[in-house]
Amino acid sequence: MGWTARNIPDQSGRTAVVTGANSGLGFVTARELARRGARVILACRNEERGMAARERLLLELPEAGARTELRPLDLGDLASVRAFAKEFPDERLDLLINNAGVMALPYRRTVDGFETQFGVNHLGHFALTGLLLDRLLAAPAPRVVTVASELHVLSNIDIGDLNSERTYRRWIAYGRSKTANLLFTRELARRTAGTVLVAASSHPGYASTNLQTAGARMEGRKGVERFMETGNRIVAQSAEAGALPSLYAATAPGVAPDSYTGPRVLGWRGAPGPTWRAPWTRSDAAAERLWVASEQLTGVGYGAAP
Repeated sequence: MGWTARNIPDQSGRTAVVTGANSGLGFVTARELARRGARVILACRNEERGMAARERLLLELPEAGARTELRPLDLGDLASVRAFAKEFPDERLDLLINNAGVMALPYRRTVDGFETQFGVNHLGHFALTGLLLDRLLAAPAPRVVTVASELHVLSNIDIGDLNSERTYRRWIAYGRSKTANLLFTRELARRTAGTVLVAASSHPGYASTNLQTAGARMEGRKGVERFMETGNRIVAQSAEAGALPSLYAATAPGVAPDSYTGPRVLGWRGAPGPTWRAPWTRSDAAAERLWVASEQLTGVGYGAAP
């Protein structure tokens, strides 16, 4: 049958931050970590939806009430990212699950002027991880799990046009942002080699969430929205199944730095395990170039990471 949420080791005494925890994969990830005893911080952009998600979690896991909390975080606004990190308690952080994301949106810019998919999916999480790194390194066995996608295969990054200013194709931009997730994990693993931190990536396969329909809904493309909804019903696996690779990368014994976990059956569905990644996501030179550019764009410097 393979690894399931029942295999998650006891997480008592550990603190986890899950971005985008108000729905889909993020909600399931937060719920299952809380079920196993972790104190879970739901980092959500929309406070109303975040509150509704926490209330739902408490209904499903009433015993986890004292160990969950909601905190605002807008990854498309670096001031919000800095405020989240500044207000984080002066204590260790065991798990950071960089889960939140957007997909195939019409061209938009973040508050700070970045193309939205690159800004939210990569730069927001890059800044958040850097600002919380000291707290992570204070934990005995910390992990950073960044959720990428099979669709990273659509494109390598373009280091000369990270914000897609020359041309914008929504799916290519999404693929670039997910390639950036994998390159970020690779460089973070390299820079923290020799420490207790494990930086890993995961992807959910084809999981039924609202991610698929958000872009079409923003533009009022009803036909595309209905097509995506049909795919979710017929082809996709559940959000519960889609969250398993992230939960595995975050908690299973023996997870290696820069590992990439996804569903075993053609990368679409099934129990989590090692999964294929495009060769360009293993480029140390590209990872370093992206890292330097990300420090410059966000103003978040990791310094000489140990």
